[in-house]
Amino acid sequence: LLSSLPAVHKIQKLPEVQEMISNLGNSLVLSKIREVQKDLREALTSENEINKIDIDISQQRLYLKQNDNRIKSYPISSSKYGEGSTENSNMTPLGLHVIKEKIGTDVPINTLFISRINTKRTVNIENSRNKTKDDHITSRILWLDGLEEGKNRGKGVDSYSRYIYIHGTHEEGLIGEKASHGCIRMLNNDVIDLYNYVNIGTKVYISV
Repeated sequence: LLSSLPAVHKIQKLPEVQEMISNLGNSLVLSKIREVQKDLREALTSENEINKIDIDISQQRLYLKQNDNRIKSYPISSSKYGEGSTENSNMTPLGLHVIKEKIGTDVPINTLFISRINTKRTVNIENSRNKTKDDHITSRILWLDGLEEGKNRGKGVDSYSRYIYIHGTHEEGLIGEKASHGCIRMLNNDVIDLYNYVNIGTKVYISV
């Protein structure tokens, strides 16, 4: 999808862009080009109806689906405490969700977020299967909101209030096994790739 977007140097050759360069300056033009690329990416994503994520806990996989056809598959890590929605359980909730917020657009890979705030720092990636004392959230955040009242939405079980995300992790060596504190962890390159294909409102179904 992204490869179909015009490259910056090709856009710059257009007569109207060259005129903008002479009138406004190169830095402003590049900023405008990036805005256009973002709009095109969002338009293409909407047009292609890439509208669903399936997460299979038993397989530790996340599938991106277009019109019910799997077009992408990524390894993930769900909660080491198992599956459930109870507040403070650190379990991964099941059922239908929606992406309510996207956080981290264009930040460098391995950027550390604390309370969803960009720290402007990057973390060292642990590629072995060693468990660390940290539960870092890195690169991108897709914040999930439950859609099933009493199961993953509402008092005591609310996924959004529990801060359930799909996010990057520094513990990449543990991807493929249950190791998180409730969220869905992904490899940093993978979560950046996924982030570019989904929108706020994309449905996410988590099952075992």
